[in-house]
Amino acid sequence: MAPQNTPKDQFHAVGILIFILGLGTLLPWNFFITAIPYFQARLIVGIGSSVGLEGNSSGTRLDLAQDDFSFNNWLTLLSQLPLLLFTLLNSFLYQCIPDKVRILGSMGGILLLFVLTATLVRVEMPPASFFSVTMASVWFINSFCAVLQGSLFGQLGTLPQRYSTLFLSGQGMAGTFAACAMLLSMASGVDAQTSALSYFITPCVGTLISIVCYLVLPHMAFFRHYLERSCQRAAGVEPETKAGLLCPEKRSGAQSESSEEGLQDPEQPMLGVANGKVRTLEDISLESSGKGVFALHNGTAPSAQNGGPGPERPSVFRVLRKIWLLALCIVMVFTVTLSVFPAITATVTSTSESRQWSEFFTPVCCFLVFNIMDWLGRSATSYCLWPKKRLRLLPLLVGLRFLFVPLLMLCQAQPRAHLPVLFHQDAWFIIFMLLFSLSNGYFVSLTMCLAPKQVLPQESELAGAIMTFFLALGLSCGAGLSFLFKAML
Repeated sequence: MAPQNTPKDQFHAVGILIFILGLGTLLPWNFFITAIPYFQARLIVGIGSSVGLEGNSSGTRLDLAQDDFSFNNWLTLLSQLPLLLFTLLNSFLYQCIPDKVRILGSMGGILLLFVLTATLVRVEMPPASFFSVTMASVWFINSFCAVLQGSLFGQLGTLPQRYSTLFLSGQGMAGTFAACAMLLSMASGVDAQTSALSYFITPCVGTLISIVCYLVLPHMAFFRHYLERSCQRAAGVEPETKAGLLCPEKRSGAQSESSEEGLQDPEQPMLGVANGKVRTLEDISLESSGKGVFALHNGTAPSAQNGGPGPERPSVFRVLRKIWLLALCIVMVFTVTLSVFPAITATVTSTSESRQWSEFFTPVCCFLVFNIMDWLGRSATSYCLWPKKRLRLLPLLVGLRFLFVPLLMLCQAQPRAHLPVLFHQDAWFIIFMLLFSLSNGYFVSLTMCLAPKQVLPQESELAGAIMTFFLALGLSCGAGLSFLFKAML
């Protein structure tokens, strides 16, 4: 189809819908970790009618030493393990389950589980039962999120690059949105139970809006144009560009038998990362199953034009040798981050005598500060990619982030039995969090941007898949270490 016949994105409607969908993919995780004070309080007192986001209805601080469930640690671990497992599983689900079923099914599952979480606010139950139900919800919600994100990233392969950027921007705003929603609920002046209920209703509304946005998207002429063009490429109608996302009904029949060259479509989206989550293996496998790109899934490569020999299929080990340094760095970054955030940072208490500041201390200084500075760190790579030409320095710079582990553990984290508190003032914790989150965002985005630049153009997609795996590995390693660091307090 000629470029001049491409419909326009009227009023940037498709861009807005894509941004909202990006926001919706990370809302569940962020709403759970931001509500840690509520969950801790429920596990301590075990009474739903008296506990809100700030602790309890009277506003007095609860004795966190009674928390025997290690809620922060289990929340982190049971959030990241399904991310790792279902990111890999989603690479195979696309072959037998259509996109629409996976996306709407995942959104429906997330909605039902958040309705359950909101309902439990008004249900009195023993702490052990509440913990078990909540952990099961966390596991299944993040499983659905992994499938949802991978499927949406696959469909974004049909759109120009700027729409992938909008999707990632929406993901980056999810944490700030959740923190602001919690602050508004706490500052509303209503009773504690109503405050918690309104907070958990918010992601339900957000998920409903995301479902509506996804259903509206295929009716937009701009989106439909790129989806149809992708299907035509898969059918061999447009031999001048590589295939994007296959239509669900044509996936099983389309094979890599094309005689086209693997040319790079200038409108294909770049690899990106947001709040620890990036393009999944499905992106690679979907593009590989089309014409004109390497068929990574079935182990074959298309032949060149005029019957010449096709390009050599990218080798995982050869690509890994080129980017192993960056893969190591992404593991180190997320190992440090998830080992203390939120397992340690969410337990740091304020030394201020102000009751109001003490209530808002964790939502503001832990979650809001982290999400804003993390977003700024990611944005900084648009202007600076240092040390781009001296990559040997990168592991050293990333390794310096391990200093944040003892620094944050020596703040006013409670309960503690072994380590002393060296940094009593709130200002120290805020400074550490500013640098901790800013460096996290910068190094995550830096490594993901530099990885495709270290390999040949035809190897860049495989490099992205490898980096995605190591990113999820770093998240899981950090979640596991959080148990050790919590025990050392």
